[in-house]
Order: sequence, then C-alpha cells, then structure tokens
Amino acid sequence: MDLTQEAWTEQLKNDANAFILDVRTPEEVEEGFIPGATNIDIYMGQGFLDEIEKLDKSKNYYVYCRSGNRSGQACALMSQTGFGNAYNLLGGFNDWEGAVEEP
Repeated sequence: MDLTQEAWTEQLKNDANAFILDVRTPEEVEEGFIPGATNIDIYMGQGFLDEIEKLDKSKNYYVYCRSGNRSGQACALMSQTGFGNAYNLLGGFNDWEGAVEEP
C-alpha cells in the first residue's frame, strides 16, 4: 500500500508493531537513513527474498528506497510471500523531511 510521507510517518508513530525496512543499496545508505531502519538491498535478487523470509510476517512493514519505485516492488513481493502489511513511502528518501541518521 502506498502512503504519503505524512500518512506513513503518522501511522508509523502510532504503531507498536512497526518495522522500518530500507531496500536501498549500501552506497545509498551511506548518505543517511531513517532512524531505526534495517537495510536489505532489493538488488540482491534471490538474496533479498532469502532475507525477507527470515522476517516476522506478523509485523507491519514501513518500506522505503530512494524514490519509492523499488520499495513499491518490495511491498508487492512481500505481499506475495505472505506479509500482511507492507507500506510504501511515496517519494522515498529523496522527499523525506523527517529525522535522518548517518551510518
């Protein structure tokens, strides 16, 4: 499900079962990341699928990439593999106006 930054942030703030997933490359993560995010690079292909299979499918996933395209793909893959809730951040990290952590 696609959410605007405002909706994504508001929902995340009130979600005790949240997991923030950054699907960007390690090089992109070097530019900073949303606090609390776990990075699993979607470009790893089968490796990405292997890693998300290890995650708790009962959690609510807040997924982002640089622009919102790869995270949209990640949400679709997650839905297909049994994840109940995966929320895509529209505009991605490029449009993020919230807090940023440096690696």
